[in-house]
Amino acid sequence: MVRITEEMIRSRAEHNEGEIFSLEEVSLHQQDLERIEHIGRWCRELRILYLQSNLIPRIENVGRLKKLEYLNLALNNIELIENLEDCESLQKLDLTVNFVGRLSSVESLRHNRHLAELFLVGNPCSEFQGYRQYVVASLPQLKCLDGTQITRSERIQASQGLEEVRRHIHEQEEEYVRRREKEMEESQRKEGEEKRQGDDTDLASEPTMENQEDEMQREEAFWHTPCAFTPESRVEAHRHMEEKRKAKEQRREKKPKATRTLITADGRVLNVNEPKLNFSLSEDEDENTLVLDLAVYRHLDTSLIDVDVQPTYARISVKGKIFQLLLPAEVKPDSSTAQRSQTNGHLLLTMPRAEGEVKGSGGFPCPPTARGGRARRSSSPQEDKRKLPERLEVDPSSRNAVDLSNIVQRPGVKAGPLEAAAPPTYTVTARRRHRLSEDFVDDPDVPPLI
Repeated sequence: MVRITEEMIRSRAEHNEGEIFSLEEVSLHQQDLERIEHIGRWCRELRILYLQSNLIPRIENVGRLKKLEYLNLALNNIELIENLEDCESLQKLDLTVNFVGRLSSVESLRHNRHLAELFLVGNPCSEFQGYRQYVVASLPQLKCLDGTQITRSERIQASQGLEEVRRHIHEQEEEYVRRREKEMEESQRKEGEEKRQGDDTDLASEPTMENQEDEMQREEAFWHTPCAFTPESRVEAHRHMEEKRKAKEQRREKKPKATRTLITADGRVLNVNEPKLNFSLSEDEDENTLVLDLAVYRHLDTSLIDVDVQPTYARISVKGKIFQLLLPAEVKPDSSTAQRSQTNGHLLLTMPRAEGEVKGSGGFPCPPTARGGRARRSSSPQEDKRKLPERLEVDPSSRNAVDLSNIVQRPGVKAGPLEAAAPPTYTVTARRRHRLSEDFVDDPDVPPLI
């Protein structure tokens, strides 16, 4: 049974700085309350009280609320209108979809001189013949019934045949009371049978597949079996749902939670996205940095975000849910920065690379010691040669001498495709001219070479 407590009311008084003695409005709807209590002593200044969608069977403990103007008790189990005579300022009363069957109980509202609106739609009494005429004639101060304005002519007509309508209403009330007594007896008998079945179920052995099938059949029969709409059936349905909810919570508590693995036993970092956020990882070559853009919720408070940058991965906690990303290069955690966008709320993580090419104005690569990271020592000269870039070098001595070894093809050597395609060389040195002069025969028909 849920009861009204001071903490419950104080938690709904945030707009009044948590003060309940001067509270003028409070909402206690959908709390599964079964009784009205303490409100009349704690909240004397109350003007508006919302108690709809509960399990309240009686109107009680509201007589001290002298300033109460609006009382909402819709969707409860109230069967009688009572204990409202001392609510002197009451102007509106909502009893929609309750179980008010004794329509004559509305005459107790005659003392509420300021009562202008009354809602009884959805109650058994609203189906009585002459219902509206009886209520309008019984409450002369009423201006609106079930959302319909009461006209002057309607009030005059209702007062003319009031005695006959009242007698007819009493007959219908007596019939309703007899039917209601039978429903209560049937409900008690059914409750006793269910209690005995519950005891037999508790003594049964451990649950098996057959028991689970029987449970599913009972669940289906519970919701598909027609029953009368009574306060008992409404309470029974509520308790049934409450038992199912508690059983589900117990199963959830017994079920062990899966262990969260972020780094495997062999040291391998895993990519994890528990909050299921969109992200993008880019590289800024000009600044030599890695940029992670995480689409964090726009209205999420920054205090709920925790960022941890390591040399090889970045880990971000968003409301306790882990986002972890393996980085493609080693970064500097101490030089990394995290910024939050004021427009879309995204988290921008900038991480400088620990090692990488830093572009200079000359266009030549920098040596390892001039880069952003620390210099590494090679274990051997051969490893240094492998790491250094290869360059084409020109011997200064070869710039003044001409290589004549391949000008004339040697006998027995077949020219390759590259040698055959090489352009002819017409440069002749002095030594070559001396060797050719010995075998040279001047031909007068051939013009001299210029």
